[in-house]
Amino acid sequence: MSLLTPRPRTSVDQPTRGYRVFQGINGVILTVVVVVTLYPFINIIARSFSGERQIRAGEVTLWPAGFDLTTYRIVFTDDVFWRGYANTLFYTVVSTAVAMVLTTCYAYVLSKRHLKGRSVLVGIAVFTMFFSGGLIPNYVLITSLGLKNSVWVIALPNAISVFNLLVMKAFFESLPTELEEAAEIDGLSTYGTLLRIVLPLSKAVIATMVLFYSVSYWNSWFQAFLYMDRAELMPVTVYLRNLIAGATGATNAGATTEQGSQVAANIQAVTIVLTSLPILCVYPFVQRYFVSGVMLGAVKG
Repeated sequence: MSLLTPRPRTSVDQPTRGYRVFQGINGVILTVVVVVTLYPFINIIARSFSGERQIRAGEVTLWPAGFDLTTYRIVFTDDVFWRGYANTLFYTVVSTAVAMVLTTCYAYVLSKRHLKGRSVLVGIAVFTMFFSGGLIPNYVLITSLGLKNSVWVIALPNAISVFNLLVMKAFFESLPTELEEAAEIDGLSTYGTLLRIVLPLSKAVIATMVLFYSVSYWNSWFQAFLYMDRAELMPVTVYLRNLIAGATGATNAGATTEQGSQVAANIQAVTIVLTSLPILCVYPFVQRYFVSGVMLGAVKG
């Protein structure tokens, strides 16, 4: 047979009938999952642009009915909204940076099996997953430390998520120890090894943790609602929460104005869209790291 003659396809190259059936069933199931996942979100977007009468009549499905931008106009023309958005962006960036530094350092320490007292440190972290001091002791502690009305009241109390910590710990444990030994021979210190060897190899898990923390801080409102009493410091989530409460109160009181009825009808949909939009813009840039960042270190062998 000539070297230029194409090799005939064998039965091994052909997918079996069972595999083709599996692919078809798998495609159908995944399509149903995608539809079920996307439908509520698309419906929320449609409701946010719909009129009050159509929303209350249940006429809105996947496309706006009675197109109305009253609620968006009220929110966007309010200076308090934009100030809250700027506050939220600042709080999210600072808090995520603090959380990443503390979580990374703690996880890197716990990944060292030769560390004395390692099990104690792991136990302390896991203990906080199930037990806390309670709301009143936390409030007293935050007040006594002078953290009220500052970004640190949001960044420090929840700076380390134990779930994120354990994921990063497992990832660091999966890295070859020979790399760190070679770095030590070359004269790198512990911090040099972390910064120049470990972190460049950990882009996937770092991007995933940044996404987890940023989403958590972006959507957080209770910390600011509890520990901040100055309106100019409130994040946008508190502003939107107050807007929802006001619209609900107006509905219960029997709002008579057309504008009040419109706001009460779709304020929740507008709120969901406005708070989700920044995360949706950021997610595509870190999505390629997401699966590998969560799964790396989870499988041994």
